[in-house]
Amino acid sequence: MSDAVAGLGASFKREISSGVFTAISEVSNIVGPGMTRDFIDVTNLDSTGGYREFIAGFRDGGEWTFTMNFTHGGYDTLLTDFESDDSVNYEVVLADDDVTTFDFAGYVTALPTTIPSDAAVTVDVTVKITGQVTMSS
Repeated sequence: MSDAVAGLGASFKREISSGVFTAISEVSNIVGPGMTRDFIDVTNLDSTGGYREFIAGFRDGGEWTFTMNFTHGGYDTLLTDFESDDSVNYEVVLADDDVTTFDFAGYVTALPTTIPSDAAVTVDVTVKITGQVTMSS
């Protein structure tokens, strides 16, 4: 039997007061965090075998992106975050038995809106992570 987790019931939340989070409504897709790690080339004339040598550098928390159906209130909240010079605390919560939660601080960096003629108006939100993403259950 599989231990896979369905996406249904997952949520992207925003901190509204210290330690209190509320879900951003009508989110249909979440992708992230897209973490990466830099490496520093320390290759030198003594490097053996003709291979480059590297040491670990900085980690980058990456970005979370999500798509939501446009609602005036939801867009307005995220626009406020976009206009702010302060990071905001967010969390992504899975609907698994462990209630896996990813906590992070970030900045809204993009809010492109799609207005099709035959489907719902959507917003593709990008949040750049600052610092570390922590996972808990």
